[in-house]
Amino acid sequence: MKGGTDTTVEELERVLGRPEEVEFPEPFVMQDGEFLLLKRSMVDGRSQDATLCILIDGRVVVIRKPFHPPGVYRPPSGGVPPGESIAVAAKREAYEETGLEIELERYLLRLRPVFIHQDERVSWTSHVFLARRIGGELKQQDTREIEEVKLVSVKELEGPIRAHLLESGLGGLRYRAELADLMIARLRGLGLCQMDGSEALHT
Repeated sequence: MKGGTDTTVEELERVLGRPEEVEFPEPFVMQDGEFLLLKRSMVDGRSQDATLCILIDGRVVVIRKPFHPPGVYRPPSGGVPPGESIAVAAKREAYEETGLEIELERYLLRLRPVFIHQDERVSWTSHVFLARRIGGELKQQDTREIEEVKLVSVKELEGPIRAHLLESGLGGLRYRAELADLMIARLRGLGLCQMDGSEALHT
């Protein structure tokens, strides 16, 4: 991260800029299996993740997990354990999921979704960052958790990939579709993405 290692959200904002904050009007309804995975990820007290918009040659890095339905891809992300800084978690997850060493460049979004399953509710926070590659090769290191990593255009992310996320019928993937929409809108607002979605522009 520019300026060193963060210790607080306030420090992130000081170094990387203040993000757009979003609270969703409706909760995301999860099915049995995906809610179980979410709850398992929270056993050590996690309640937030770092999501990365890594741009390479005008395209966006996306990952696919083994249990994802066909055609589903999304930007890499990972939970932030209690006691670990968000920036450190973001860099660790980037390497594990994509094989890339990154530098965080801008704090794009802070999202606060609520996930529900039957009578249970989980409040979550996603910190979304623009990042650039400073080393490594595009090849997942955690081959158990990540089936594929590749580059896609913004147009693909807004078109067929978004459609597959929504068609999955899974609340968690619907959230990831909305996250991608907000991420792309933020890039456009910052002048970092062409309006037709053909290319994302690097800072």
